[in-house]
Amino acid sequence: MKYESFISYRYISASKDRFLSFLNIVSICGVAIGVAALIVVIGVMTGFGNNLREKIIGTTPHVMVEKEIGIRDYNTIVNKLDQVAGVKNASPYIQGNVFLESSGQAKGLIIRGIRPQTEKNITQVDQFVTKGSLKDLTENKIIVGLELARYFGYDIGDELILISPGSGIAGQGWRYSLEIVGIFNTGMADYDMNLILVDLAQAQRIFDLPENIVTGVGVTLHRPEDAKAVKEEIYHVLGRSYLVRTWIDINRNLFEALFLEKWGLFIILTLMVIVASFNIISTLIVTVTSKVHDIGILQSIGVPKSSIRRIFTKQGIYIGLLGIFWGLVSGLGLCYILRTYVKVPQEIYSIDRVPVEIQTFDVVAIVSAAIIITYLATIYPAIKASRLQPVEALRYE
Repeated sequence: MKYESFISYRYISASKDRFLSFLNIVSICGVAIGVAALIVVIGVMTGFGNNLREKIIGTTPHVMVEKEIGIRDYNTIVNKLDQVAGVKNASPYIQGNVFLESSGQAKGLIIRGIRPQTEKNITQVDQFVTKGSLKDLTENKIIVGLELARYFGYDIGDELILISPGSGIAGQGWRYSLEIVGIFNTGMADYDMNLILVDLAQAQRIFDLPENIVTGVGVTLHRPEDAKAVKEEIYHVLGRSYLVRTWIDINRNLFEALFLEKWGLFIILTLMVIVASFNIISTLIVTVTSKVHDIGILQSIGVPKSSIRRIFTKQGIYIGLLGIFWGLVSGLGLCYILRTYVKVPQEIYSIDRVPVEIQTFDVVAIVSAAIIITYLATIYPAIKASRLQPVEALRYE
């Protein structure tokens, strides 16, 4: 160990001055609390964001191919999409707006007609069905969301009335009585309140469409993050007359808001580490003041000013590294406790534990920021110590 590192370590660990020892501990604790808070908050934000992302991906296709006038001979399009690199499966759907009539009330809903046998390869809706089964979705049957069922008091076997606007004779609309055979719960209130599922053929009847026409084809990918590249490949295969939207395009505003919120909290909580760095500054200043005699002796025996500066710089960095280490241990420990033992209302979040997720990049960013802040905090006290003159330092000895 170089003498500079040895002296720095002695100033931290073997100080006879209890006040200096107390300042060192306070500085270490300040950095540790800031780092731990950053790790926990960023981990929780990442966990909730990824949980929401999985639910969105599980409820809607990764890519949706649509056409304004509807897609004719959709089986041909499905076969073409199955050949596109990165595409895992494709399945047709019909989506539109209908009215639900119940107890004199009318509520607008989004209805999606699907092929139950292939939909499980496109979305995870079959996993969200908590009552009934997706296999029971046949003619004159319907699956509704949990929030909608709660609002109107529906249960398996109940009948509901749908009104399809703009269809039927002279645009007067048709009324359809459908039996509820399933209730799904995605954990997202908007979906569970406004989305209903019917068989593809039933949706064609509701919207008065021929058997060979659908509104779109849903596509699932091997890697959802490749949606942008696959989108361009689909345009290349089908042409620009089709509207191709990815799950990222549809939810762009939501994910941008989550990203800004996450890194906004990162910046705010980094201020805690900056505040803790002032403890390091004050500790080093007090140390320099109390070690004037030591500094004078070192300079009188030929120790250069650069070495004096490095002694106090290393002392500050050691304090920071100790704080970062204990903050990292505490933060990861708290994340484990939150993820394992802390429960959240399952009826609200559709999960029973806090979805904490620690990403390597986030940890590296937090640790790097803390190290930089710690180093910057050592600059002024270290320079001040190196500028002391031996004669001034030993004048009263």
